[in-house]
Amino acid sequence: MAGHSAGGYLLDIIGLDKRWLAKYGVDADSLAALVPFSGQCVTHYNIRKQQGIPPLQATIDQYAPLTYVRPDAPPIVIISGDRELELFGRYEEQAYFWRMLKLVGHKDVTLYEMQGYDHGAMPFPAYKILKDHIKRLTER
Repeated sequence: MAGHSAGGYLLDIIGLDKRWLAKYGVDADSLAALVPFSGQCVTHYNIRKQQGIPPLQATIDQYAPLTYVRPDAPPIVIISGDRELELFGRYEEQAYFWRMLKLVGHKDVTLYEMQGYDHGAMPFPAYKILKDHIKRLTER
């Protein structure tokens, strides 16, 4: 599964918090991989806005992918835009997400930074990374 921005956030939530897919009889661990393109790892800014929290105040609660890091999740390929061009520290969120996954013992998590690409432009060069990882995973 891959998704950009809010799509990356949503796939991280449903791929890590197993309750979402379990409602439909699907084990999140059966997914081949999670490939978020610049997905938020803290609570999504729309949820924070509904709660009256300013956009630059990060929150990690039941709506944050970071809450559900676990060592047995499917392979995860995190792709971000350039840290100087991304939205609201998005690269740093994703780097922290990557680090927490490593610390809990996840064995197949990778982080890429698309140098020179902002949030909106980063998907195009990231597609090659996605294709390369699909090839790697399907050759297993």
